[in-house]
Amino acid sequence: MSASPALLARVLRDPGAAAGLDPDGWDLLLRQALGADMTPILLVLLEDAGLLAAAPPAPRAHLEWARIAADRHLQAVRYEVRQIGRALADTGLPLILLKGAAYAMAGLAPGRGRMFSDIDILVPKERLPEVEAALMLHGWFSAHHDAYDQRYYRDWMHEIPPMEHVKRGNVIDVHHAILPETAAARPDPAKLRAAAVPVADAGDGLPAMRVLAPHDMVLHSAVHLFSDGEFNHGLRDLFDIHRLLLQFGGQAGFWAELAPRARELELERPLFYALRYAVRLFNTPVPDTVLADAGSGRGRPGRALLALMDRLFLRGLAPAHPSCADALTPLALSMLYVRGNWLRMPPLLLSRHLFHKAFITPRAGQVQQ
Repeated sequence: MSASPALLARVLRDPGAAAGLDPDGWDLLLRQALGADMTPILLVLLEDAGLLAAAPPAPRAHLEWARIAADRHLQAVRYEVRQIGRALADTGLPLILLKGAAYAMAGLAPGRGRMFSDIDILVPKERLPEVEAALMLHGWFSAHHDAYDQRYYRDWMHEIPPMEHVKRGNVIDVHHAILPETAAARPDPAKLRAAAVPVADAGDGLPAMRVLAPHDMVLHSAVHLFSDGEFNHGLRDLFDIHRLLLQFGGQAGFWAELAPRARELELERPLFYALRYAVRLFNTPVPDTVLADAGSGRGRPGRALLALMDRLFLRGLAPAHPSCADALTPLALSMLYVRGNWLRMPPLLLSRHLFHKAFITPRAGQVQQ
């Protein structure tokens, strides 16, 4: 694969790279941004850099439409969070938001221009029945009716089946952990909940909310990206990590405590990959001491494995656009998918699961039709 990163990645790293683009270059940039689901993020970066006004009229108009979509999305998220807070008010549980909703509601840098399809919350496992019942009373229901899918989520995964609102169609993912029950690494969710921090000045009738502490937010983003098998939003998710590191890096003690927290939560390897590729693609200013600490012990894979993962991840982290793919990209994405499932389940259970999804689930769907 070419050592030259995608045009979108170059502009994300240095927005000034967009200044000299010709019409074909702008067309390619916008198509790559669309493939990565990052058009509103591109708008934010160009505007912050004072470059939006200098963009040609057609690309600028396209980006302005993305602004409208992003503003409406944030408005919808705020409304939905308000409804979730009302639904869970009687449980007495803190509303702990994860990922995109957390970034947006806490006013963090990755929330600017960030689009996402569902709202993720974190609750204690023993309170899941109560939380699910409360959400059902307010119009959310499980979108997965297949008996196997129900068992897959409830017995093995770190979340219950996604819940979709009967009228609005919005989806909530209710998590009780950040990795599946069957994964080898088991970060203690009680530690994550205990360290969660309140969102200040939510306003507008929003409920009291919490988000993961800075270290835990970075680590959750890392494990979500590098322990999963789906990379359709890989570049966006890595850019989330980049922006989180830029924002939190100035806080006292953040860098010194990042790798130790990863070891405490058994997340050394995801942190190593997150820092490695954030530095490589975006020149994220990670201190050398932190890179060395994250790459010590169980964090750094062996030389041969790392060479392989570089070839896989650099393809997986490219925008979903033909200009960013080569002949080996489909194979790399397939291998990353298998790897993600391998990390989630032991071999025997994984074999049974893949067999069921490949042969039994499609047949059951045909019978129902």
